[in-house]
Amino acid sequence: MTQLPVNLMEYEPLAREKLSQMVFEYYAGGADDEVTLRENMAAYQRLFLRPHMLRGVGNRTSDITLLNQSMRAPLLIAPMAFMKMAHEEGEAAVARAAAARGLTMVVSTSATMSVQDVAASAPDGNRWFQLYVETDRSHTVELISIAEEAGYTGLVVTIDRPQLGRREADIRNNFRLPSHLKMGNLNVASWEAYRLTELDDNLTWDDVDWLCSITRLPVLLKGILRGDDAQNAYDHGAAAVIVSNHGGRQLDSVQAPIDALPKIASAVGGKLPILMDGGIRRGTDLVKALARGAQAVLLGRPVLWGLAHDGEAGVGHVLDLLLAEFDLALALCGCRSPQEITPDLVVERR
Repeated sequence: MTQLPVNLMEYEPLAREKLSQMVFEYYAGGADDEVTLRENMAAYQRLFLRPHMLRGVGNRTSDITLLNQSMRAPLLIAPMAFMKMAHEEGEAAVARAAAARGLTMVVSTSATMSVQDVAASAPDGNRWFQLYVETDRSHTVELISIAEEAGYTGLVVTIDRPQLGRREADIRNNFRLPSHLKMGNLNVASWEAYRLTELDDNLTWDDVDWLCSITRLPVLLKGILRGDDAQNAYDHGAAAVIVSNHGGRQLDSVQAPIDALPKIASAVGGKLPILMDGGIRRGTDLVKALARGAQAVLLGRPVLWGLAHDGEAGVGHVLDLLLAEFDLALALCGCRSPQEITPDLVVERR
């Protein structure tokens, strides 16, 4: 009997065996020299934990409430494109695995299933919809309406992609969406057409006002890396911000989200929730993120590696590993819940 991986890092080489070079490097790659891609994980290694002792941690919970929504843990599935390249069940497999564990999945505009079909695949799950704003505002409004009708409970607006980052692996591999797959939420038939999709590169804070005015869903802005932008998000009606550098896939040499968190948390002063993604691989990473000011994190590439290796079961095992590690880290840090994680639990290496 083959032993299951014992941590999230062990899933990546297993996924690489299953995927073509083109697909693997599309998922794994970053922009330009991939400095930020590497830094997203390396930044956690400069943070050390200062655990409390004798705190009576026999009864613990990972539950949180975020935007008035109950969640089993401060962990969500990040929006990721083209999941059917990893496995034939794609977004549906991820949705089922997340729903079975009480976790929220953020479904990408660039999914290979429609928002309605993802919702139907796991009707008991909680989902948010990630939106790219198009120059064709009528289609943007239509997508938001479809997500609302399908029961989505949050709208994640990605704001760090006015232009597509330069990903050299994709250039070398002549990346394209496999011909048997289609875009579930955009009216295009090919990767080439997708690249030419007119995403609006002239967005301003006025557009945040507009988005908040046309939906009943809480609007989260994904791509914040500065405290002043987080304050602007609050001033223009966003319900939360997601500290993110797009997994190192957009502008290279930007700061890792875990390093950007403290100034952002200081800037908004608890006025709105802060989430973050980028580089999460261990339960202790999750503790560090919460200690630095996040209320929750989003998990990205490891979900794809689990999906590629073993479909829904692989995704489920990835999530189970991280949830178990987080629970153990809570206990060993002297915390009975995420709410007991405080900034003094973390110190930077000098």
